[in-house]
Amino acid sequence: QVQLVESGGGLVQAGGSLMVSCGASGRIFSSNGRGWCRQAPGKQRELVAVIASGGTTNYAGSVKGRFTISWYNDKNTVSLQINSLKPEDTAVYYCNADVVTGRDNSRYTGRFWGQGTQVTVSS
Repeated sequence: QVQLVESGGGLVQAGGSLMVSCGASGRIFSSNGRGWCRQAPGKQRELVAVIASGGTTNYAGSVKGRFTISWYNDKNTVSLQINSLKPEDTAVYYCNADVVTGRDNSRYTGRFWGQGTQVTVSS
């Protein structure tokens, strides 16, 4: 019912910048919040940035000041601008969305995930 598709990952040198984006489609009646997580090899998935429907943002301490999450409502797209990249930023980046969806007369809130996009930072 709801699909999230990430794009924009790639290979970047340390100190460089990259933007990853996440488009949402499907039966979305409203969105409560969007976020980005990442998972490095052998590590647990960690939350890096979230943005609420009102625009409030929060970041993990390790990325604060370097990552910027933005929400483009007209395109139902969320982006993550990543600056001053470090090798430890290497991970698969996943977007998520908390949305109200449903069909016919039923509605429910669910969290949906994209398939992930690889970001690799070379030293």
